[in-house]
Amino acid sequence: MLLQAAAAALRQTLSPPLRAILWKSLGLTVALLAALWFAVTRLLSYFLQGHPFGDHPILEGFAYFLVGAGLIVPLFFMLPAVSALVAGYLLDDAAAIVERTDFPHDPPGQALPLGRAVLYALRFAGLSLLVNLAALVLVFVPGVNLVAFFGANAYLLGREYFEMAAARFRPLPEAAAMRAENRLTVLAAGALMAALLLVPVLNLLTPLFGIALMVHVHKRLSARALPSPEPLRRIPGSRLSDGR
Repeated sequence: MLLQAAAAALRQTLSPPLRAILWKSLGLTVALLAALWFAVTRLLSYFLQGHPFGDHPILEGFAYFLVGAGLIVPLFFMLPAVSALVAGYLLDDAAAIVERTDFPHDPPGQALPLGRAVLYALRFAGLSLLVNLAALVLVFVPGVNLVAFFGANAYLLGREYFEMAAARFRPLPEAAAMRAENRLTVLAAGALMAALLLVPVLNLLTPLFGIALMVHVHKRLSARALPSPEPLRRIPGSRLSDGR
């Protein structure tokens, strides 16, 4: 079930109906990362104004270069938080297209109220930032850093993306309960998203891929949870009982 959902999500991510949202997702993700990089480099440059380099411009230039280039690793760990903000912004538009094209006979989901959607996205981004800053502390511990990054994001991305997709069809407490009942499936879906985060360039597709993936996962879990129709009872003397 999960592999089928992932294949469908990847197809949707690169499909013409989602192409405009894909470019918007890429643009927003790159813009937010660039804004973070610029803000942090300006802040560090401010603190370096009192540096002890004296009249050694070469050392000064090298120090500033290290400040800029050294931020690549922290930005990598901030990508899940940026992904959360982008996903919260694009969720309803992207989810509506996936539902309409892949599940045309199902009732469409309902968008969350704007205020609640913003608070949900900010909560997701805040949690993701805290978790990944904790993982960043372990960046210099070989064999632990990537495991911590992967495990933390598999859980967090799976949980939050699934609940965002499910909240279009059910109240948030019910969406959380459904996620808890299917925690292994949701965790496995989150692991696929965390694996995508580890691939340079392709990790920029995470917000849109995650939305499409969790729409499919939620739909398939909902269909599996529906009660099967009861078989017809045969009444003695009826046509069903005597085969006529």
